Amino acid sequence: MNHTYLKTVDSDWYRQRLSGTLICVFAVFLVLLARLYYLQVVKGAEFRRQSQNNCVRLQSIPPARGLIFDRNGVLMVDNRPSFSVSIVLEDAKNPKEVLLKLAEFLGEEPQPILAKLDGARGYPSFKPILLKRDLSRDSLAVVEAHKLDLPGIFITIEPMRHYVDGKRASHLIGYLSEISEEQLKSGRFPHNRSGDFIGKFGVEKSCESFFHGEPGTRQVQVNALGQVTRVLETVQTVPGKNVYLTLDLELQRKTEEMFAEKVGAAVAMDPSNGHILAMVSSPAFDPNAFVEGMTFEEWNKLAANEFHPMGNKAIQGQYPPGSTYKIVTTIAGLEEGVINEDTKLYCPGYYRCGNRTFRCWKRGGHGSVDIIDALAQSCDVFFFQVGEKLGVDRLARFATSCGLGMSTGIKLDNEAPGLVPSSAWKLRKIGVPWQAGETLSVAIGQGFNLVTPIQMVSLVAAVANGGTRYKPLVVGRIRGVDGSLVKIGAAEPVGKLAASDKTLEFLRKGLVDAVNKREGTGWIARVRGIEVAGKTGTAQVVSMEKGHEEKPLESIPFCLRDHAWFVAFAPVETPRIAVAVLVEHGGHGSSAAGPIAREMIKAYLGI
Repeated sequence: MNHTYLKTVDSDWYRQRLSGTLICVFAVFLVLLARLYYLQVVKGAEFRRQSQNNCVRLQSIPPARGLIFDRNGVLMVDNRPSFSVSIVLEDAKNPKEVLLKLAEFLGEEPQPILAKLDGARGYPSFKPILLKRDLSRDSLAVVEAHKLDLPGIFITIEPMRHYVDGKRASHLIGYLSEISEEQLKSGRFPHNRSGDFIGKFGVEKSCESFFHGEPGTRQVQVNALGQVTRVLETVQTVPGKNVYLTLDLELQRKTEEMFAEKVGAAVAMDPSNGHILAMVSSPAFDPNAFVEGMTFEEWNKLAANEFHPMGNKAIQGQYPPGSTYKIVTTIAGLEEGVINEDTKLYCPGYYRCGNRTFRCWKRGGHGSVDIIDALAQSCDVFFFQVGEKLGVDRLARFATSCGLGMSTGIKLDNEAPGLVPSSAWKLRKIGVPWQAGETLSVAIGQGFNLVTPIQMVSLVAAVANGGTRYKPLVVGRIRGVDGSLVKIGAAEPVGKLAASDKTLEFLRKGLVDAVNKREGTGWIARVRGIEVAGKTGTAQVVSMEKGHEEKPLESIPFCLRDHAWFVAFAPVETPRIAVAVLVEHGGHGSSAAGPIAREMIKAYLGI
C-alpha cells in the first residue's frame, strides 16, 4: 500500500518537473530560433555587408595630374611619387593611443596629428583619414617597422606635383592647395575628395578641369589590423591631360635672370597671334612649398614680404604708364587732325598752362620738333600741347580703343583693369570738375592714368602687326596622355586700334628712331643686325620737389624712385616679338628697363 503511494507521488513529482523543464527548454529554443531568424533573415544582408567590410575594403587611387610643357615640349611641371600615412578608425580601436605612438615613432609633436581626428568628426569609421603627406624614406621605414604596434595605420603611394625649376614662371603656372569644404559642397569637383589638391592660382587653376583626370579603385582584403593582405581587383586611373604653354622656356629663363634683385614685371608676346612668350613677375615664389607644406612662420614671411611675391605684377600691377602713353596721344592727335606729319611745335623746356608751368624732361628744351622727333626724343612739351588740344575725353576714347582701362581677357585670375581717366570719371569718383592742367599730365602718361604690363604689351604688339589687338593666350594646346589633340589655343582678335595705316606708319617711324637714332631715348635697346622699335617711359611714383630728377638715383629713397618702362617690338618689318618691361622704382626707363627689353629680344631671336 505504502509502496503504491510512493510510486504515485514520485511519478507526479517527476512528471511535473519534467514538464516544467521541457517547457523551459522549449522556450529557450524558441528564443534562440527567433534570434537566429532575426540575425539570419531580418539583419542578414546588413551583417553580411559589415562582415565583408571588415575584411574587404575599397580604396581610391588618385590619378596622375596632367603635365605642363613649354611651347617646345620642354617639361616644366611633372609628378613624383610620395608616401602618405592614413588611419582607418574602425581598425585602430583606440585611435588616440595609436596616433600618440605614431607621433612618437616619427619624432613629431602629437598635436598636429591628433588635430586630424578633430577635423574628421562625422567621417565613416571605414573611411581613411589622411594624417601626413610626403613622408621621408626614414619616416616610411619607421612606420613599416612598427606596423604591428599601429593598428589602423597604413601607407599609400600617390603622385605629388613637382615644379621642375622651382620658381620658374611661378606666377603664370600657379600652385595647388587642398580643396576647401565649400568647394567640395559646390558640386564643381565631382572627382575630388577631402584632402585632394586642386589648382588655386594661374594655369593650374584655369586648366583644372583638364588636369585632374579620373581616380581609380582597388578592392583589397585586410587583416584585423587593417593591413592589406591581398589585392582582389583594381580599376586603373585615367591620368589628366597635358598642357603645352605658349611660353618659351629659354626666353623665360633669360628674362628672370635679368630681373634678379629687381622688382617688377616683364611680358613678351608674339604680335601675330597674342601668344605669351614670357611672363615674369619679381620677386617670385616656389610653388613646391605649397604641396610639400610650409610652416606657419614660412607662410607669414611670404605674406608679409613688402614686395608682394604672391601677386602677379604682369597682370595685377597697376602703374602710371609714363611716356609709353605717348603712343596713345600720337594716335589720337593724328586721327583727330590736331596734328599731322608736318606739324612742328616748339619746346623751350617748359610749357605754361594757366598759372602753372609744366616742364619737359629735357631742361634746355628740344627746340622745334615734329611728331616723329617728339616720339623719338620723348618731348613732353610737344605732347602737352597735343593733349591740351585734344582734351581729356578724346584722349580717354582713344586710350580705350587701345585696350587700356579694361581687362585683356587673359585666362588668369584677378587681372586688374587699370584706369583711363575722363572728366565724367573724376566728377563721379572725386566729386570735382576736371582741371585743364590735369589733361597735360594725362597726355604724357602721368596723373590718374594706370595701366598693367599685359595691357602695354598688347598695345605695342598691335602697333607692330598693323592694328589688331589679340587676347593674350598662355595655353597653346592640350593633349591626352596618348598624344591626341584635345584642344588648341586659337588666336582671338578682340579689337582694332583706332588708327589708320598712315598713322601707324608715322608711329612706327617714331618708335624706330627712338631706338636707332643717337638722340633717341631708347638708344640703349638697339640690337646689331636687326631693327628694333621701342618707347621709354619714366613714371613718377609721387609728386617730387623741383629738381629731384637731377639727383643721383642712389640719393633718393627706394620707394620714392620713379618706375621705369620700356615697350618694344622687333624686327620692325616682320615683327616676331613684342615686349613690355616695368621695373618698380628703377629710375629711368632707358637705363633700367631698356637693357632687359634688349636682352629679351636678342634671346628670342637668337642673336
